[in-house]
Amino acid sequence: MSVLTVADIRRLMDQAYPPALAESWDKVGLICGDPQDSVKKIALALDCTQEVAEKAVEMGADMLIIHHPLLLRGVTSVAADEPKGKVLHTLIRGGVALFAAHTNADSARPGVNDKLAELVGITPGRPIAPRYLGAMDKWGVHMLHKDAEHLKKRLFDAGAGAIGDYRECAFEIEGTGQFKPLEGANPTEGSVEKLFRDAELRLEFVAPRRLRGALIAVLHEEHPYEEPAFDIVEMEPTGDLENAYGLGRVGDLPTPMRLDDFVQQVADQLPTTAWGVRATGDPDQMVSRVAVSSGSGDSFLSDVIKLGVDVYVTSDLRHHPVDEYLREGGPAVVDTAHWSSEFPWTQQVKELLAAQAPQTEVTVLSIRTDPWTMATKSAHDVGDN
Repeated sequence: MSVLTVADIRRLMDQAYPPALAESWDKVGLICGDPQDSVKKIALALDCTQEVAEKAVEMGADMLIIHHPLLLRGVTSVAADEPKGKVLHTLIRGGVALFAAHTNADSARPGVNDKLAELVGITPGRPIAPRYLGAMDKWGVHMLHKDAEHLKKRLFDAGAGAIGDYRECAFEIEGTGQFKPLEGANPTEGSVEKLFRDAELRLEFVAPRRLRGALIAVLHEEHPYEEPAFDIVEMEPTGDLENAYGLGRVGDLPTPMRLDDFVQQVADQLPTTAWGVRATGDPDQMVSRVAVSSGSGDSFLSDVIKLGVDVYVTSDLRHHPVDEYLREGGPAVVDTAHWSSEFPWTQQVKELLAAQAPQTEVTVLSIRTDPWTMATKSAHDVGDN
């Protein structure tokens, strides 16, 4: 077997966890390293802490794959005496490429949320927040007849008007347009302070939502009008919801069980942390339908109320959002440590690479990067539930 490169591993990871699934604020992909460098040994971790970086170098890894991006928030320095800079200098000097798959891995199928769902005992079904790679927009663009062919060509060249095996798909509607340029305008047609009317063409077409920014740029660059007239309507997705990409998962337990027993099952199946697992609800309540969201999931509390589930498993829950959620009638909640809800994904990646890149040696680093290292109760509360 030929030796793989950083670029080859990046390609395999991008196929499994498409970057297009990442949230708009996320920073995923190759963080440092030469795409042409060979990869014989890969290390996996949830976070790239200094300890993790040093361990990857010590074991002779050529590449370190993580979940949480090292440079998610902007930095002004990666000097070796800065925390993140020190990590990068350690990796670069040690010849270790760094790659992150974050919210794209959360939304992928299978992904982080599928692994969490399986561990808590449900078959992963629909996402809490579906994401459709094929999400489409319907456009309407107004233009003069004399400009139509040029604008259509530029829009089609940018990816508009593609439906299945057909290209340059569009519908044209003739009508009369009007406008009155005000003082300061520089109209292509008509005169300032005079109403202009002329025959116009409305061009309608569909385009992938991911191309919205590019197509708007084409219109502003190519449309002769100072202010191009266009509208965009988001089309309702028609994909299979149960198997759709997206954040979170919903599924059913094989048999109903007491909430107290379910919480214990979650604690037993997830990696151990000092924090452990906490929950709210009636311990004797029977639960069957479960929603899960790996990592910080309080942004989905209002969505969970509408899903008809009996219990929601997530991490990083805060006092006020949970209080308000419960007063709105939200179902029981299980709050795990962030690290423990996502670390099992590293085993999923190991299995993926074992199948797709068998010539590489893949190791899951056992370092617990959960920042919480102590937990206790007041002496007055020992023995209380």
